Amino acid sequence: METFSDGVHLRNDLFSYQREVQDEGELSNGVLVLETFFGCTTQQAADTVNDILTSRLHQFEHTAVTEVPALALEKGLTPSEIAAVAAYTRGLQDWQSGGHEWHLRSSRYMNEGALTTSPLAGPTGLGTSAADVGAQLAAAGAERLRAFTHVPYQKVGPSILPDFLMPFPLRLNPHLDAARPRLTAWSHAMGILEEGVWDEDKLDAYDLPLCAAGIGPDGTADALDLSSQWLAWGTYGDDYYPLVFGHRRDFAAAKVCTERLAGCMPIEGAPATVPVNGMERGLADLWARTTRDMTPEQRRTMKNTVVVMTESWLWELANQFQNRIPDPVDYLEMRRATFGSELTMSLCRMGHGPAVPPEIYRSGPVRSLENAAMDYAMLLNDVFSYQKEIEYEGEVHNGILVVQNFFGCDYPTGLGIIHDVMTQRMRQFQHVAEHEFPVLYEDFGLSAEGRVVLDGYVEELRNWLAGILNWHRGCRRYGAEDLARRAHGFVPDRAPSVPSIAGLR
Repeated sequence: METFSDGVHLRNDLFSYQREVQDEGELSNGVLVLETFFGCTTQQAADTVNDILTSRLHQFEHTAVTEVPALALEKGLTPSEIAAVAAYTRGLQDWQSGGHEWHLRSSRYMNEGALTTSPLAGPTGLGTSAADVGAQLAAAGAERLRAFTHVPYQKVGPSILPDFLMPFPLRLNPHLDAARPRLTAWSHAMGILEEGVWDEDKLDAYDLPLCAAGIGPDGTADALDLSSQWLAWGTYGDDYYPLVFGHRRDFAAAKVCTERLAGCMPIEGAPATVPVNGMERGLADLWARTTRDMTPEQRRTMKNTVVVMTESWLWELANQFQNRIPDPVDYLEMRRATFGSELTMSLCRMGHGPAVPPEIYRSGPVRSLENAAMDYAMLLNDVFSYQKEIEYEGEVHNGILVVQNFFGCDYPTGLGIIHDVMTQRMRQFQHVAEHEFPVLYEDFGLSAEGRVVLDGYVEELRNWLAGILNWHRGCRRYGAEDLARRAHGFVPDRAPSVPSIAGLR
């Protein structure tokens, strides 16, 4: 549905550029957005929008052919239900082709001469080369093939770190030093350091309490411990899935693991999964302590954020098995989930109390603020982890690699584009906080208490961004020397111990 929507709207932007931008002074047009962002010509921007449109339709086909049938099987759909899904898919395809044909024929857009010979002859002019079927098939085929032909483990050298825009000051929690040994003790107690993926040396190098101390500079010692443990659990899981399940190409075991993790978060007296490994014990412990005073609805919301994150790890595995570099839009949307940002923000929102109505958190300005923060943080991680992921892990999930693949450009160019996106996302964050939030307060008639809470939320996100940048600079997870020392595979001389599928069930 998302790829369908993107296809419809990007096509409209191409055809309507002249009417919207040149005749009406409109600012909300994808061609104009890229023209401004890249500082390129209108035609170059239109060609890029068309490339994104093509990629989104490829993603539609990939989803329809590979993901939907697997989902139908998993959910046990009946033949008639499968037929209904297939009919729905065909309906969306018909809408795409019908909408394209309407744009070609309608007098509403700049399509003079578009149908000089036949409906399939192709239009002329800005952005409408997409209808030249013959020319597009060759280019589209090459683009599609490129996404599956990445050669893993290429030597790329140390990650290049540009000057990051960070307008917010860093503050660290005073309990940081004491939190480090407590995290080590907790990790041992959960069994996270005994499974062959991490050991105490790795945990110490990653220094996750440093990240938590920047995210929550004013928290208590207990709050810092809980935050450090959540960060450790999420980072461990993010390492565990590709190393254990990816290494063995065992998607079935990964799905069982994901289902069992969901069972470690019971709601309203539901029976809980009995933990059998470090990830399950860690999540069960964190869940019990974090949700002790939550309402069932709050527990449900939080559980959903964790499930979204763990299921996104399955999405990464599927791409890893296919050696498929994701579509750029799909990557950005899914990266928000794999990075665990929703979990962090959900925990922040739940501590705000009833002063802020739920509909405000669902409003456009708040979501825009959160998405800008998420995008900056996750792309920051991609910049720091480029060598680790491309050279040492054979990853396909890195924003710079996605840009390189999409534009057919080199590493410095891809890095430059990602850095520019990060800068724009930070400026968007600042713009929303300074200009859109005051209007939001007035529109909702928010109380003085509610305004203080939301202003505090903005400050929490500022701390989150500053803390994450400081952690990337201060930990020993991404530097060239750290990578060479640890090689970022399994812990030396110890094979990962993973329960069998039968044992998990």
